[in-house]
Amino acid sequence: MPAAKSAKPTKQAAGISDDAVKAKTGKTWSQWFMLLDKAGAKKLGHKEIAAYVHDKLHCPGWWSQMVTVGYEQERGLREKYQTPDGYQTSASKTLNVPVAAAFEAWIDDIMRSRWLSKAPLTIRKATPHKSLRITWNDGNSNVDVGLFAKGDSKCQVAVEHSKLKNARASAVMKKYWADALVRLQKLVEIP
Repeated sequence: MPAAKSAKPTKQAAGISDDAVKAKTGKTWSQWFMLLDKAGAKKLGHKEIAAYVHDKLHCPGWWSQMVTVGYEQERGLREKYQTPDGYQTSASKTLNVPVAAAFEAWIDDIMRSRWLSKAPLTIRKATPHKSLRITWNDGNSNVDVGLFAKGDSKCQVAVEHSKLKNARASAVMKKYWADALVRLQKLVEIP
């Protein structure tokens, strides 16, 4: 676990700027951290901090989670990419093909083997042209794939791999998915 950081003014936390958090919540990161320190949040779990931020400090739903994650990271209670269920990572790529072509590259076993060779996965659920829910056959982790049409002949593929065992596994899988999406792009895009 990383060491706690000093109480100097914070300009960014959880990947969100001070200006953005103030615009959406009415408080800067330093103000949030001061309020949470005063409330004894260092001794609370994630759910308890998020509930306090939402219920007592009246922070909007999604933002209460981001304020909580920012606080946990700033105070050394959580590492980057760490979630209550382990670690996660993500990657995305915009492809110059219709969303149907990208979806087909995921669900067709032969086609998938050309860009995601020997991937230890089981597709649990596939919603045509929208998403896939995948069990990664390491015994514990999951992969969620989102497909987003960006017009008739362009789409974005977003992959989130969750429940990874540590920060190192998260970094390894981040590179894995970034490389895999480049291979997917080369396969489906016509030069």
